[in-house]
Amino acid sequence: MKILVTGFDPFGGEEVNPAYEAVKLLPDTILNSDIIKLEIPTVFTKSAQVVEEAIKKHRPDVVLNIGQAGGRSNISVEKVAINLGEARIPDNDGEQPIDEKLQEDGETAYFATIPVKSMVKNIRKHGIPANISYTAGTYVCNSIMYNVLYMADKKYSNIRAGFIHVPYALEQVVEKPDGTASMSMSTIAKGLEYAIEAIIEDNEEEGEAMGTIM
Repeated sequence: MKILVTGFDPFGGEEVNPAYEAVKLLPDTILNSDIIKLEIPTVFTKSAQVVEEAIKKHRPDVVLNIGQAGGRSNISVEKVAINLGEARIPDNDGEQPIDEKLQEDGETAYFATIPVKSMVKNIRKHGIPANISYTAGTYVCNSIMYNVLYMADKKYSNIRAGFIHVPYALEQVVEKPDGTASMSMSTIAKGLEYAIEAIIEDNEEEGEAMGTIM
């Protein structure tokens, strides 16, 4: 099995992005599966183009995109992406869609096609906080999750795909307000590794509630 794992470059004034920094720490193989690592731009249009080029080149079985969610304390495995771009701040190329569809002929939303519950359970089993998230936001993280699932729906039916949000790295919160959530880069990387293990094993269990009330 080949798994393409992407992480965004820094954005919003940050000097690092723990998404790609953690991806770089992943081993090259996990459970005999090849891990292909790729940095992608925090840009609405370009990010999808870069991922599609990598899909054509590497022909992965799974695409797993990773992004930063500053303020979250857990590793968040995203369940759904919506067909909406709504950018509070411009992306790294100055794009700032407001209330725009990401794909005119796309579904209103796409659900992740990787075993999100099993991923959360395997991360937690190893002592790392994790949860399912039911909103990937409306910025470039949601955009890339949606666009990859759109590609899988329209062009690459063999690919499974999904997205994980990770907290700030410890070094990012030194000058931030007291209590700002963070996680060490090595812990983030191990969490991603355990999530990937669950994708490879693909043993999603039904009947276990992991939803949220709010």
